Amino acid sequence: MGKVSKIFSAGVIGIDAYDVEVEVDISQGIPSFNIVGLPDSAVKESRDRVKSAIKNSGFDFPLRRITVNLAPADIKKEGSFYDLPIALGILSSEGIINSSEIQNFIFVGELSLDGRLKGVSGIVPIAVYAKQKGVKIIAPEENTEVEYTGVKGFYARNLSDVIKFFKGELELPPIPSRSLDLSKSNYFEVKIDDIKGHEFVKRALLVSACGGHNLLMIGPPGAGKTLLAKSIISILPPLEHEEEIEVMKIYSVAGLKRELGMRPFRAPHYTISDVAMVGGGSIPKPGEVSLAHRGVLFLDELPEFKRHTLEALRIPIEEKRVTISRAQRTITFPASFQLISAMNPCPCGNFRNPKKECRCNPSQIKKYVSKISGPLLDRFDMFIEVPALEADEIFSSKSTSETDSFREKVIEVRKIQRERYKEYGFFLNSEIPPSLQDKFLTLDQKGEEILKDAIRKFSLSARAVFRILKISRTVADIYGSEDIKTEHILEALSFRRAENFFNFDYLNF
Repeated sequence: MGKVSKIFSAGVIGIDAYDVEVEVDISQGIPSFNIVGLPDSAVKESRDRVKSAIKNSGFDFPLRRITVNLAPADIKKEGSFYDLPIALGILSSEGIINSSEIQNFIFVGELSLDGRLKGVSGIVPIAVYAKQKGVKIIAPEENTEVEYTGVKGFYARNLSDVIKFFKGELELPPIPSRSLDLSKSNYFEVKIDDIKGHEFVKRALLVSACGGHNLLMIGPPGAGKTLLAKSIISILPPLEHEEEIEVMKIYSVAGLKRELGMRPFRAPHYTISDVAMVGGGSIPKPGEVSLAHRGVLFLDELPEFKRHTLEALRIPIEEKRVTISRAQRTITFPASFQLISAMNPCPCGNFRNPKKECRCNPSQIKKYVSKISGPLLDRFDMFIEVPALEADEIFSSKSTSETDSFREKVIEVRKIQRERYKEYGFFLNSEIPPSLQDKFLTLDQKGEEILKDAIRKFSLSARAVFRILKISRTVADIYGSEDIKTEHILEALSFRRAENFFNFDYLNF
């Protein structure tokens, strides 16, 4: 007679793991193999994989009534995590494994038909959870990312090796603990040094990177907007260890690979759907806004995106997270990203371009620009015009070494901000809430007068004014100033000049 065995595994909700107990009962009766506990299709299909894996690993599969319960039974179980613990539960019920040590492990892994252990998505949150609980993990050799979580445990190649390990017949290779040397993450597709000309835009990128400010670039085709956007990654500071683990969890759940230590840079095509942008699906997965967490989300050809897709960005930009509600549960994914966007000023791209004639009539230009709603525009801190390069700039052989100096300045300024806001739960000037405006964004009388004139002249909204103040704070930090001075406000206002493209009263058609 068999017995009821219990093997510990884990599941993932959002990017966090939770305990799953795999209970196996083998009893007399008509041979059957049932899995209960709200399994999805992938879990149900594990019956065939487990049966073949046990047979092909040299063990007898019991021809009796097998019942597997995945507890807690009120949470839907998803993925192929549970192949290994189900197989071990069956063999434990058959008396093949009697080690009490098995209760000190979390088991995760998909079994192939010959018993080999295959890697799974979502293992990083489980490894982090196992470390927090103080238990070990048995993981597939393919999931080398667990080495950076600090979890203790062992790698396994196949089901047979796991059985021999608990019978004392084989030593499994331990999971090494590797530290993330984030300071050496210096490979970038495009650096600031690679950009010719555009000194004002580079300055804007520096300010944007220092304070985490959202930036919209407007200019004709071929002006260099995309290259400029890609280059911002080269001046952002390396990820902190906690940030890297957070990003690793997101990418692990999404089943994607990335260069460790590199801040994410996501550039979805404008045909992207709402669900792909913000996350969701029948089995909720992180979208582009979460994949860009702690990095940059770049939206090229901004007006070409579907209107409702862009509107879906409004809440993640403000709240730094995405909440997906389903009938059974609500899942939250982090989405703290810096938004960089680029667009042409009109359908042909040459409106107000002194070098080429624009082929668009005023109504076409208005319709094109109006694709971006006012509330979304209010989420941008900076509006920068990117003009076409002059011939001398294109062929300039002048070399620069701005990337390292810019990056050092960004690290320095962000350190100032982290120290200033350490008691408030945020770390960047762009994240200052309205409730703290009077504490951190105060102006002298002359500065107030300048800002009031700008409000009257450009009909600035209260949100736009608040964002100008936050940019001014960043400019002041770059200069090492405790107070926001007049020159800082004027520079901040210069980073909003291109906003006039969206104010038809100021356009000269």
